[in-house]
Amino acid sequence: MKSSLSLSAALAAVLVGLAACEQPAPVPAGPAFKTVASLQDLMVSVVDPAADALWDSVGSESTKDGLVERQPRSAEDWLAVRKQAITLVESANLLLLPKRPVTAAGAKVEDAHVAGVLSATAIQQAIDQDRPAFDRQVENFRSVAEKALKAIDEKSVAGLLETGGHLQEACESCHVRYWYPNARRPGS
Repeated sequence: MKSSLSLSAALAAVLVGLAACEQPAPVPAGPAFKTVASLQDLMVSVVDPAADALWDSVGSESTKDGLVERQPRSAEDWLAVRKQAITLVESANLLLLPKRPVTAAGAKVEDAHVAGVLSATAIQQAIDQDRPAFDRQVENFRSVAEKALKAIDEKSVAGLLETGGHLQEACESCHVRYWYPNARRPGS
């Protein structure tokens, strides 16, 4: 009986030891995020320039000399537009950081003079009322930017052109919900 009890105790000790080995080591806390730029700062300084460069990289323009096709052609052209797509993909992480103000303290929303554009306070309230919905908007933006990056990596002009349209839709769907929900739409 004694050996059976010792065997059970030893088996229990082994099982406890194995269970302890399976526990992940605690991850040391890193430095806290410190947001300096506002949402508007990110849009003006990071997102808009990168999106504009992506949109401007492909298209057609009718000139007095005929139709001019814009598209990446050389390795350098593709690399330049790829950098802009990376900027867009990663900017989603910046937009998702909590407690980022809409504008710098005391600053007005860009285009505040335009009818239908909300104040920074109203935009912040709209985001805070349903933060998961805002985060989904940003995730959609990131997903489209990732598709643009994939099209670039495949050197697909058609894919880049298509994702450019989807990028415009992703941006507009967020802006119309949070930035200017009351603005007049063409035809309304």
